[in-house]
Amino acid sequence: MRIARYRIVAALRRRDQQFRADWVERELPERVDPAKHVGLLATLRLDPADLADAPSP
Repeated sequence: MRIARYRIVAALRRRDQQFRADWVERELPERVDPAKHVGLLATLRLDPADLADAPSP
């Protein structure tokens, strides 16, 4: 499972965390591996299950 970076950025912007959203845009790849970035997602208080892309039919 990968997470599109724009979903993380959008979630942070909805919470009015502009500086964190800007950092994520600069530092993370387009497709984020939640297993590799589990600590960061926890720090940002983001649940990977809420951000995952819908499976393709």
